[in-house]
Amino acid sequence: MEPRSKLTEDLRHISSGPQQFISLKVSFGRIQSFKDFKNMETYQSTLKPSIHFEELLDTLPSLTEKTIAITGTTSGTGLVAARTCGALGATVIMLNRPSERAKNVLESLKEENHPGSFHHVDCDLQDFDSVRNSIPEVQRLCESGLDVLCNNAGVMALEDKATKDGFDVQMQTNHLSHFLLTKLLFPLIEQAELKKGEARIVNHSSMARLMVKSLEAKYLGKNGGNLGGNGSLMLIFPGGRWIRYGQTKLANAAFTACLHEKLRKKGSKIKALVAHPGVAQTDLTDTTVKDLAEQNGRLIQRFVDLVFKLYLKMGQSGEDGCAGILKCIAGLDVESGEFVGPGMTMAAIKGPAHSYPLEPYYDNPKTRELLWSHSCEATGIEFYI
Repeated sequence: MEPRSKLTEDLRHISSGPQQFISLKVSFGRIQSFKDFKNMETYQSTLKPSIHFEELLDTLPSLTEKTIAITGTTSGTGLVAARTCGALGATVIMLNRPSERAKNVLESLKEENHPGSFHHVDCDLQDFDSVRNSIPEVQRLCESGLDVLCNNAGVMALEDKATKDGFDVQMQTNHLSHFLLTKLLFPLIEQAELKKGEARIVNHSSMARLMVKSLEAKYLGKNGGNLGGNGSLMLIFPGGRWIRYGQTKLANAAFTACLHEKLRKKGSKIKALVAHPGVAQTDLTDTTVKDLAEQNGRLIQRFVDLVFKLYLKMGQSGEDGCAGILKCIAGLDVESGEFVGPGMTMAAIKGPAHSYPLEPYYDNPKTRELLWSHSCEATGIEFYI
């Protein structure tokens, strides 16, 4: 095993920052011409430096002999989390939609020669069958169980449309498929708990949970395409697309509350945790902007893209935004039932990640029952803990 200081130094060396962001974009095949590269150079100059990330690294233990599954690792916080876990020695299972981008990310991470290892598993969260079909390969890679499942992947503010399974595209991607994945991988998580004395389930919420007052059953049902239309384009004037997004992020937090309550009653040593990134400079908005362009034209796309960039500039780097997730995955000082992020209000857009209690407006018997029962019904499973 490499000394802890060496692991940290290696990660700092390849850790993103603006220049690494450029190299990743090139590696992942996004830059097709010199013009594209110049545009990326301009964008690179707007990226915020990481302020808290190195300090966080000093607190994280070696993850050698740990197996960690993370959804949505082709960019953003998921990519930072995967790279960091691999640098700390973990076996990292990356669950992504099958694509050239996913292949390029995998190869790029392998070429960085981290102490850990990286493995790709096809898993399209907009398709329940794809989630189910991913399980045998994950099982093959988890000989000693699954130490951490990180339900990270998400989409934001997409149009009012249904998946092939009939559910809202945002709710199925951000919550329902993660609920199903957690159920199907739960035996592996329990296996790790029994062998090593602990395991973790980490969910990824956001400040958008605060945009809605309560979780509503209709958003968890087979009502895709009939949930309020698209409304306003902008976050500051929330329309249907943003209300649906807020519901999904509230569902992520409520799912954590459900897990924590059930695991606590069982006396389990599995920790249920949830994080949020504040406002982090990732490419989460790319899909949103593309979706808006398809519906409203290039002029609207450019305007919204500009507003997003200005908003993101008020926040923090993707690495700093990942701090909450990494603390949930590997932190030594977190407890089950904690919400980890830069704060718990809409003003908490940046800063070091701290632990907070779950909020009572979703951590209550009524909301927990609604979330659990409707999620089981939607995914066609019984999930007993």
